[in-house]
Order: sequence, then structure tokens, then C-alpha cells
Amino acid sequence: MGSFKLKLVAYFSLIALLPFAAAFSGLEAVTDRNETRHVDGVLETSVRAAQAAFVDQVAEVERDAKLLAHDPSFQQALATRNRVRLRGFAALHGVRIEPRRGPAIGTLRKPAVVRSVSVVGRRGELGRVVAPVTIDRRLAIVLRNRAGLVQGGEVAFVDNGRVLAASTALEGPVRAPDQPAEITVSGHRFRALASHTLAEPRNAVLVVMAPQSGIDESVNWVRSRLFVAMLAALLLIALVAYIQGRAIVGTLSRLAEAARSIAKGRSGDRVHVRGRDEFASLANAFNQMADQLEARVHDLEEERRRLRETTLRFGEALAATHDIDQLLRVIVETAVQATGATRGELADGEHILFELGEERGPSKLEFPLAAGRESFGTLVLYGDQFSSDHRESAGWLVGHAVIALSNARQHRTVEQQALVDSLTGLANRRLCSAALEKELARAQRFKEPLTLVLADIDDFKLINDRWGHPTGDDVLRAFADRMRESVRGIDLAGRWGGEEFALLLPGTDLEGGRRLAERIRAELGTQQLTAPDGEPIPVSASFGVASFPAAANPKELVAAADVALYEAKHSGKNQVVVAQPYAVVYET
Repeated sequence: MGSFKLKLVAYFSLIALLPFAAAFSGLEAVTDRNETRHVDGVLETSVRAAQAAFVDQVAEVERDAKLLAHDPSFQQALATRNRVRLRGFAALHGVRIEPRRGPAIGTLRKPAVVRSVSVVGRRGELGRVVAPVTIDRRLAIVLRNRAGLVQGGEVAFVDNGRVLAASTALEGPVRAPDQPAEITVSGHRFRALASHTLAEPRNAVLVVMAPQSGIDESVNWVRSRLFVAMLAALLLIALVAYIQGRAIVGTLSRLAEAARSIAKGRSGDRVHVRGRDEFASLANAFNQMADQLEARVHDLEEERRRLRETTLRFGEALAATHDIDQLLRVIVETAVQATGATRGELADGEHILFELGEERGPSKLEFPLAAGRESFGTLVLYGDQFSSDHRESAGWLVGHAVIALSNARQHRTVEQQALVDSLTGLANRRLCSAALEKELARAQRFKEPLTLVLADIDDFKLINDRWGHPTGDDVLRAFADRMRESVRGIDLAGRWGGEEFALLLPGTDLEGGRRLAERIRAELGTQQLTAPDGEPIPVSASFGVASFPAAANPKELVAAADVALYEAKHSGKNQVVVAQPYAVVYET
């Protein structure tokens, strides 16, 4: 023990040992208490969240019942006492329907919280819709998920110690403590908290439970980490004492002072060199390192300037791009490169639209991509550390990105409005004509068939004259839906003009087009459409079918289908007519 270094180690270790032991004992007790308080806080939050979720469930059921009560088709079925349709509504929506006269339709499971909504038609009240929120395991699981409980947590509805429903199978009585407390259920220990008595079901409460084993494991884990930390600190003190015994040298003190000066940004400070011994050599090496560091800092400043200019030019390039998906990808990639982030994410709420990188660093930057009322999500960058320059570069990038995204969205909206019929949602004539030329060129190149079907709703003017143009619009939309549901993904359904529609069928011959048209015509006859006054609307259509290669160009194909349609209209309507070679008419 004659060595000063060993004495210093022994003295520091003895001085630190007693305070460390006392600190370990105190921290262990504080850890246990803090972990329990943390879980209690989570339980209180979870109880409120579960109650709010339960209220949301009830409100959602009531809202769905109101929507059903205002559904015209449902009101029609209730007014006409169509029990078959009413049973379908009851089964579909899980409700009980109580007509003003006659027995109720549908059953409700108990226990449940119910909401009753009146159904009022033109002639007064027609009946009521009774919608339930069933107190069962499914509801308990939904509330558990919404409460954000840790793994193993449970949610249960309890009435006077009896479980009405729980997220898992719980046996035996359950105590509902109004303050956080430890309880035992089915042989498992939980930390539990009950809500105030619910308004519905009567006398019931929500009990939220967190596994006590998780608290114990966390406390044990913290206790072991504290022990390791205390031991590591004691060893570190001994090591520092040993090093400090060797560090009592004036030259090293001057060297440390110079290093601290450079760390504070004073890169011009140097160590004064005395003599020619090893310390002088170390001082010379330190001065050389400082010179190289100063040059490197200058290079980094120049690089930052070039990066800023590159980012600005890149932002200007973004403003001319109209592909939103590609823009989002480029934004994330460029932001990660510009800031040196370890991971970049573009999120819309909890949904991640695009991600790049693996590890999430401790530092985080967030930039909302919003322009006015338009929002494109939030750019989130993770890294070890972000400087003010990184923040500034990312901010510039986001500013240009928002402009580019706004331009792209406006471009997409204008493009869609130019190619889609606003009433039916089908392709308009402009898009149909362009697609016809494209598909016909492809059919000629690969020697494949191509069929065009033109359809016209029979006596559409009479429908408008009798029931009005809004009802006529409903008929157009219903016919468009029927055509949309009948075609494949490669086919194109469009509104040719007025009450006339078109089907473009690549790879389909004349007979295939005729069968498809006939199927649509037959299904249209079974479709039930009702006028505002309750009277059924008879809807039928005539179809003309023509195909390539019988017609060699778009003009001939349209003319052949139009002639066939004309023949169908003048031969009694509500039929499909296939174009014949001699039926082709050329416009002059």
C-alpha cells in the first residue's frame, strides 16, 4: 500500500461504500413505490379511457340507429309493413324493429344498453328502432384495446361482485375497488381500479386490472439494474482514483485546458511547448491535431453551404413534379440524406405512409406537411443528434415539398375532373374515345378481338317527365352501378352521353360481348327502383354490339354499334342486337 495510486483507490472506495449502501436501500424503496404509482396512474387513465370508449360505443350504436331510421328504403318497408325486408334490416343492423302496429321484429341479447329511435315518415311516426350495445366479451375486448392496457391487462363489467362480461374468462367473485388496490382473481394477482357506477347497466361498474406480476418484474429489474449501477459506479470511482494518481502532471493540465478551449469553439488555442521530452512531443501532436481540426471545420462549413444550395435546387425541382407517391418517397429520402438521420418516416396519424432506415435514434424532428387546409401527413426524422443546420435544411426541404405536393394534388384533381363523369362516376366520352383508339391499336398489333357495346335506357324522357330529373339522375346512377359491377378490371365502362352508355371489352369477341350485354339487360329487369311517391319505376335498356376485326377502325366500330343500337330501339326496345357487316355506316 506504499503506492500513492493504490492508497487513493482504497480511500475513495471506502468513502463511497457507505453512502452507496444507504442510497441503494432508499432507491429500492422509492422504485417500488414509484412503479406502483405509475401503474395506478395507468389504471386511472385506462378507466377513463374505457368509460369514454363505452360511451362512444353507445353513441355509435345510437347514430347507426338514427341513420337507419332516416333510410328511405327502410321507411318504405316499415310503412308498407314488409316484414320480410324488415327482418333483413333487423338481422343486418342487429336491432329490434317495433312497428306502430303489430309485433316487434328481431331480438336483443341481455345484458345490454339500448337506445330507441323513432322512425318518422311523411304521415307521422311509423315505429321505433331499438339498438343494443350488448355487454359481452367482445365489448370488453374492445374496451381493453381502447384503454391501452399492458399485456395481460383485463377489463370486466362487474355488478355487485358478479362478472357480467370480461375480456377473458374470469371465474369467482371480483372485488371492485374504488381506489387502486391489489386483488386476486382466478388465482392471479392484479392491481385493479373500478370506475364510478355506470348509468347503464344499472349498478354495474367497469373494473380495469393490470397484472401484479408485471409490477414485481419491473421492480426486480430496476433493483438489479441499481445494484449493477452502484457496483459499476464504485469500480469507476476506483479507476478514476487510480488514473488521477498518474495524472498529477502540469503539462497534462495545460493540455486538458487547451482541449476544453477547442471544445468550446476556440479552435485557435494551442498548447505551449516546453523542452524536448515525451510531454513536449505530446503537445506538438496535440497542436497538429488542432490544426487539422480547424481545417476540417472549414471544409465542413463549405460542405454545408453546398448542401444548402443543393437542397434549394432540389426543392425547385420538386415543384414541377405531379406524382404524389413519388414525391413523398423523394421527400423522405432527401430529408434523411440532408440531416444524416438514421430513420425517416412519413406518417398520417398512426398510419406510416413511407419509411426509410432501420434504427430510431434518441433525437427526433417533426415537420407537418400542410398548406392551408391541405395536409399530406407529418415528416418524422430520427437520429443521434440534430444540429441547428440540420433543422434549417429540413425546414427548407419541407417548405418546397409542401408546394410540390399541393401542385400535384391540384393537377390530379383537375385531371380526374376532365376524364370522369361527375354524375355516375364512370369514364366520360373523352376518356372512352381515347381508350377506344388505344385498345384498337393494341388489338390490331396483337391480333386480338375487341368489342364495343353501346347501351341506351328505354323511354328515359318519360321517366324525367313523370317523376322529375332528380329521379332520372337516380336511374342513371343505378344503371351505371349495374354496368360497373358487370365488367372485369381490364374493361372500361363509360357514359357516352345523356342516357347512352358504352362498354369497351378488350380480348372479348362479338359473342362474348353479346352475352355480357344480355346479362346486364336481364339483371336490369330484376332491379327494384322506387320513385319518391313509392311507385316502382320500370327500367329497361337496348344494346348494340360491334367488334373488331369486323370493324377496322374506331369510326367504323362506333358506327356499327350505333346502327345495331338503332335497330334494337326500333325493333321493340329492351333487347340486344349484334352488328352485321352490312350494317356499318360511314359518316360523310
